[in-house]
Amino acid sequence: MPLYEYACEECRHEFEALVFHGDEPECPQCRSRRLERRLSVPARPQAEAPPPMSGCRSDGPPCGPACARWPKN
Repeated sequence: MPLYEYACEECRHEFEALVFHGDEPECPQCRSRRLERRLSVPARPQAEAPPPMSGCRSDGPPCGPACARWPKN
C-alpha cells in the first residue's frame, strides 16, 4: 500500500493518502477527484548510534568523545 502525495486541482489542498490497488483517492477538503500526484521522496531510515571507539591510534589526536585518550576535566 503505497503512500502518495497529492495536490487537489480544485482547491489546491496538498495531502498524503494511502492508495490500495484499484482505489481512486479524493481530496479530504473538497472531495474532488481531480488530483495531481506529486513526486515524493521516501524517508531515510534513522541512523543507528555509531559503535564505540575501541582502537584509536596513539600517535594522533583523540578520535572522539569515546576515546580513552580524550582529556578529562
